[in-house]
Amino acid sequence: MAAFRAPPRKGENFELSADLNSEYKEKRKDAIKRVIANMTVQKDVSGLFPDVLKNMQTDDLEQKKLVYLYLMNYAKTQPELVILAVNTFVKDTDDPNPLVRALAIRTMGCLRAEKIIDYLCDPLQKCLRDENPYVRKTAALCVAKLYDLKPELVIENGFLETLQEMIADSNPMVVANTVAALTDIHIAAAAAGSNTEVFVITSAVLNKLLIALNECSEWGRVAILNALGRYETHDDRESEHICERVVPQFQHANASVVLSAIKVIMIHMRSVRSETLTKQLVRKMAPPLVTLLSNPPEVQWVALRDINLLLQKRPDILSNEMRVFFCKYNDPLYVKVEKLDIMVRLAGPNNVDALLSELKEYASEVDVDFVRRSIKAIGQTAIKIDEAAERCVNVLMELIGTRVSYVVQEGVVVMKDIFRKYPSTYEGVIPTLCANLDELDEPEAKASLIWIIGEYANKIDNADELLGIFVDSFTEESYPVQLQTLTAVVKLFLRKPDTSQDVRDRAYIYWRLLSTDPGAAKAVVLAHRPPISLPRTTVSPALLEELLGEIPSLASVYHKPEETFVGRGRIGADAIPKGGSELADDRATAQKAFQTVAAGQQAENLLNFDDPTSNDGQQPTGLAATTVLTSTPAATNLLSGTSSNPLDDLVSIFGNTGIGTNAAPPPTPGQPQTHLNAFGGLSFGGQPMSPAPPMTPSVLQAVSPPPQQQQQQGAQDDLLGLF
Repeated sequence: MAAFRAPPRKGENFELSADLNSEYKEKRKDAIKRVIANMTVQKDVSGLFPDVLKNMQTDDLEQKKLVYLYLMNYAKTQPELVILAVNTFVKDTDDPNPLVRALAIRTMGCLRAEKIIDYLCDPLQKCLRDENPYVRKTAALCVAKLYDLKPELVIENGFLETLQEMIADSNPMVVANTVAALTDIHIAAAAAGSNTEVFVITSAVLNKLLIALNECSEWGRVAILNALGRYETHDDRESEHICERVVPQFQHANASVVLSAIKVIMIHMRSVRSETLTKQLVRKMAPPLVTLLSNPPEVQWVALRDINLLLQKRPDILSNEMRVFFCKYNDPLYVKVEKLDIMVRLAGPNNVDALLSELKEYASEVDVDFVRRSIKAIGQTAIKIDEAAERCVNVLMELIGTRVSYVVQEGVVVMKDIFRKYPSTYEGVIPTLCANLDELDEPEAKASLIWIIGEYANKIDNADELLGIFVDSFTEESYPVQLQTLTAVVKLFLRKPDTSQDVRDRAYIYWRLLSTDPGAAKAVVLAHRPPISLPRTTVSPALLEELLGEIPSLASVYHKPEETFVGRGRIGADAIPKGGSELADDRATAQKAFQTVAAGQQAENLLNFDDPTSNDGQQPTGLAATTVLTSTPAATNLLSGTSSNPLDDLVSIFGNTGIGTNAAPPPTPGQPQTHLNAFGGLSFGGQPMSPAPPMTPSVLQAVSPPPQQQQQQGAQDDLLGLF
């Protein structure tokens, strides 16, 4: 019986392999196109590498491009087979057709395979001195790619010196690509810690760059403008000369060229002494910036972010162009948000009426987030322009009168800031705000209204009733509302002591403050607040100067230095091991925390209002019963300095100790104990730690009063009765 033999497996790759080896030229070319199509849609065609490689030697430029594209994609996965293509690459760099020569050297630079790098140097040396400028400009960029792979090869073969000579090339595109390559190499060398400057721009180089600027492509102009931004001028005349030569780039249709030109002007304007020339340059910046707003939304947003930075440095650039920033109905939200910010920056006494009218319209739109930001912009305008504050408040009252929930809540938040800026000026609107109490369900809005009630408690007849609403629901409120409620209740007590609410179980910290020194309480709670104002800049002056020098890169768009989001092998701060001194500091901090806790045990009963009046013969309760703090692993970790989260461990100690009437369990035999020694210090495992500091009365520390203070106890008890 004959053995059964399975037929050969056939599939798409099998058919492609057969076609790639076909004797017909057109069939092979069609097969290569299908391979590239499959590669584009992420199908694995790496198994066809030898078959595709056979079709590399051809006079058909289109087919050669397709094969080179395939090689670039799969060179990393098939590094051994790439060596087979080296001879063809070298041969193509001597081809009579400059397009083939450029294509070959470009592809060799993009392969990024270790085994082919050494074969790249000789062809690259020839192409850098090729008679055709297209080949030279392609080879210039290839040097930068080679430096990224193997810097020592670039230095040994003198490619850097060749590039510096090519800056004087007669072709502006060659100059532009040479500048781009040298800039990339300069940045890479600096990142690697090299002390030598790869790309030094001298006065001679400057003149060559200025000559090539007007004759190269958009990308070339951006590269040259970036280099001009790095140049440090020797005097004001040189700065003026650079500005005059760069200003014509404002008329370019490409947004990147325009923003790069503005960056160069802003950098070199610092050295211009002529006020007249400075004003002229600032005036010439306005039209191109306005023109940028006619681009698609994505480009608009980039332009708006950069305009925001420019206005922080020079608010007068677009002082008469408020209307071009008015939001359109079809603008995306991210564009509208940036326009709102810029409109507030441009707001002044002359255009505030038009701005308020526009913002009022925005507040009636359907996008809730945009409405909130519009109302916030009205408040920012009121804070910025004193003479327009009353008009802004009137607009806000109209909007609050609509009783739309999110409008009312944002309006209350904004009015709080206005009251801080103009105290005792717009008290007439307080009843309207208080009447909308039921509309508030967001923490920020509630906290803002509570602040207003506490601040003007002496002028609101039913302030105690209003605050009582929040006191009754205290435990259900969010953290900001709780904090603001505590502060407002103390303000109410200080302003109207006869109508203070019962907040005994909520405000014991303030009770200590009040019982110790009411004068100090008044100085703390009713202290003079610093005036509120609209910040002129959103970044520090030094960072602003740095970001202006990065226009139009991502740094200027994010308003952050590039090292915060770009880097090689960056690691988080948590991944860096701590030094010995830092560990010692952590242990000292943990020990200090335990000393503070131990010292605070004596004050626990004072805070426990529900304890019986006498505890004679009974076990102590609360923190006073916590005599064995190290009975938990968390405490051990804290004291040894091995805690991964000291705050959580410290909290867990109190969660595990019996806060109540149950005493702590006895320690395990052989386990170290922690207790107070006779000097108020903390002992751990029989070894005394550093003694705790002597206990002195303070507003946050309750102690037993000395004999001479016993006579004041009656007055303090009366004060306690209020709570």
